[in-house]
Amino acid sequence: MSPRTAEASEPAVLCAGTVNADFVLAIDAPLERGASLIARRALRTSGGRAGNVAVMARRLGTRARLFGCVGTDVLADQALAGPGAAGVELDSIRRVATDTGVATILVSERGGKTMVLAAGANDAFSDADGERLAGELRDAAEGSVLVVDNEVSPAAIGGALEQARASGRPSVLDPTRPERATDRLLALSDHVVPNADEAGRMTGIAVESPADARHAARRLRERGARHVHVRLRDGGCLTLWAEGELLLRAPAGVDVVDTTGAGDAFAGTLAAAILAGQPTAEAARLAVAAASCAVTGFGAQESYPDRAALEELARGVRVV
Repeated sequence: MSPRTAEASEPAVLCAGTVNADFVLAIDAPLERGASLIARRALRTSGGRAGNVAVMARRLGTRARLFGCVGTDVLADQALAGPGAAGVELDSIRRVATDTGVATILVSERGGKTMVLAAGANDAFSDADGERLAGELRDAAEGSVLVVDNEVSPAAIGGALEQARASGRPSVLDPTRPERATDRLLALSDHVVPNADEAGRMTGIAVESPADARHAARRLRERGARHVHVRLRDGGCLTLWAEGELLLRAPAGVDVVDTTGAGDAFAGTLAAAILAGQPTAEAARLAVAAASCAVTGFGAQESYPDRAALEELARGVRVV
C-alpha cells in the first residue's frame, strides 16, 4: 500500500465552507463615523470558517481535507498558506476566475471584533461543488466527520449533509448565517454550534445567560437539531442532546486578546473529538478548551493549540 493510499484509508475531518485572506487590525478606539483610526498592530494571514476548522483539526493530529473556492489572484496563496503549512489536504480546493474572499477584522482592546467580509470566490461554491463533496464523503474512510458553515450555498451543503446522514458520517453545522439555517439543515445535522447571538437570531430568544441558552437549545432541538452546543459569551457552552445536558465554563484566568476564530476552533476540535470516538460531554469539554486557547493570541490560526496544550487547558474547564 502506497503512503497516499494508506493516508486515504484514515478517517478525516472534511471541512467545507469559506476560505479567505484575513487582514486583522488591532485598534484601541471605538468605531465612529468619520473617524480615522490608527491600528496598533496588523496581521495578514489565512482565514475563513472552513480554513480555520481544518487547521484546528490538523493541529490536533487529525487528518483534514478542505473544500471551498478561492480566486486566481495573489490573495489565494495567502488564504491557503496556513492550511497548507498545517498539512491540510488542499486537492479539493477549486480556483475560479474572480477575487479570493477577503475578511477585514477590527479587534478592540478587550478582544471583541468587528468583521467585514467580501465573499468573492466563496459565492462560487455551487451545487456541483456540493455534489463533489457528497461523493468524496460517500467514499471517505469509516469514521470521517463533515463540518460545514452556511456562509456558502445552503443548497450545496444540504446535499452533503444528506449524504453524511445516509452514509452514517457524523456532521457539524456552524450556522454563521442564522437566516440560512433552515429546519431542513438543522434536521440533517448531528451537531449545531451557534454562538449566543446566532442562537438568539435563530430562535427569537435573547441569549444572555445559561438559562437563556438552555431555552434556545431546546427550541433548536424542536426544529430538528440532534446535539446543540450554544457557545456562551464568557467562553463556556451549554450542550443539550436527547440523553443529557451539560453546562461548561471556560478555564479561569483566560486573558482575552482576540476572539477571531474561537468558534472555528470549537467546531474543529469538536469534530476531531467525535472522529476519535469521544462521548458528547468530553468532545464539548475539549471544544471549550480550544476556543478558550484561541482567544489568547492575535489572529485565528496562529492561536490554535496542539494536542498537549489543549489537554492541559481542558483540565481547567469546569462543569457546573
